[in-house]
Amino acid sequence: MTPPAPRPRLFAGDRLRALRARLSLSQTALSRRLGISTSYLSQIESGDRPITGGVLAALARNFPLDWVDVAPADDSAATVGAIAAGTDPSVPAALLDEDAVLRGLRQQPLVTRRMTALHAALRRSQEQLRVLDDRIDASQPTLLPWEEVRDWFQGSGNYIDPLDRFAEALADTLTGSLAERLRAVHGVGVIDDGISAPLRAFDAARATLTIDGAQPVETRRFQLAHQLIRLEADVLIEGIVADAPLRSDAARELLRVGLANYGAGALLLPYGRFRSAARACRHDVDALRQRFGVSFEQVCHRLSTLQRPGLPGVPFFFCRIDMAGNITKRHSATRLQFAQYGGACPLWVAHEAVAISDRILVQVAEMPDGVRYVSMAKGLVKATSSYRRAPRRYAVVLGCEVGHAGDFVYGDGLDVGGVDSATPIGPSCRICPRRDCDQRAFPPAGRELRIDPDRRTIVPYAFE
Repeated sequence: MTPPAPRPRLFAGDRLRALRARLSLSQTALSRRLGISTSYLSQIESGDRPITGGVLAALARNFPLDWVDVAPADDSAATVGAIAAGTDPSVPAALLDEDAVLRGLRQQPLVTRRMTALHAALRRSQEQLRVLDDRIDASQPTLLPWEEVRDWFQGSGNYIDPLDRFAEALADTLTGSLAERLRAVHGVGVIDDGISAPLRAFDAARATLTIDGAQPVETRRFQLAHQLIRLEADVLIEGIVADAPLRSDAARELLRVGLANYGAGALLLPYGRFRSAARACRHDVDALRQRFGVSFEQVCHRLSTLQRPGLPGVPFFFCRIDMAGNITKRHSATRLQFAQYGGACPLWVAHEAVAISDRILVQVAEMPDGVRYVSMAKGLVKATSSYRRAPRRYAVVLGCEVGHAGDFVYGDGLDVGGVDSATPIGPSCRICPRRDCDQRAFPPAGRELRIDPDRRTIVPYAFE
């Protein structure tokens, strides 16, 4: 029997060096993340040493979105998928260490790839259950227009490349204020009104833009940026809307508004400059909002959109939650996915933050699949122009997987790996498998209940 040909050694120091440059990491910082010596990393980058399977595994674990350019696509996909399958704690079997997974890829590639495919199928079925839960909870036969638009943005990874690059180029050409650009290029005058005015009202016939002067300066700047993007990127936006598979005129109109809002955020926080500044301050939201003159929420939302191919940011999830527990904005570039309808887990730090305005709370949370996240939540109040209109109270949440905690200033001082240091949370009670949660509101769907009338715990049932 002919022995299998040895796998070719991978010399990719130039690509690894380019990866480190994109992430703004020193050799010392990257070697620490990979668990190798700085001299070993230097030898890899200079082409004197190959990238071994262990280093590939460390890259897959630490940089799942960044490292794909370092190795051939088939090796990357196989390694990442196999490690995810072998180390997923939600699967009721003994976990495999990374060495065992890599050995399996070498010695039993067909078996290992089959295991990876089965694990991917399991993850898809979990997502389908989550979607089914959403549909049951929504009690709607079809998606509403705003749901269509929300799903379109989610499907786009919340990153719209042509619009993002257009806004970045426009930001580089601005020499004056947004109001000056509106007046000089488009002949639009800006009026600061009070009390009775909406946040923004554009009169094309009179070429005037009325802004509610009672709003914070950051909100007024955003409304100016929104109008400027609508005027200057009109053709681009219309092309994107035309290509979107939306079923109603209302959904298409909502998408136009959403794209203009996206462009406004990209104009105020240009991708390259913002990404570099965010990495330099380890994603300190207050430092970034002061540097760019925007709001706390605008920074958090923008951080969740930094998914440009070849130049990604840290994968964050971002949510906004109101006083009733409704998630009114959501995006996740991580594995964390909350149910689209119904209440979020009551153990999540977001709920406490809503009740405590202008204070940052942090939390290490663990999902049922064993993945841990560092979350930052801050309660905010949007003032109104009159006593007769109650201010809006809500919280914004920004978080990342604990593997990126070193790049997230809010993870400082947290025990991200301790046995009992993480709060166990779930997506929603309807699909959460935890049996010992004192905060459970109702049993999970599809589970057989066991009722013992002679025994009472916090919840009056058990389930399979």
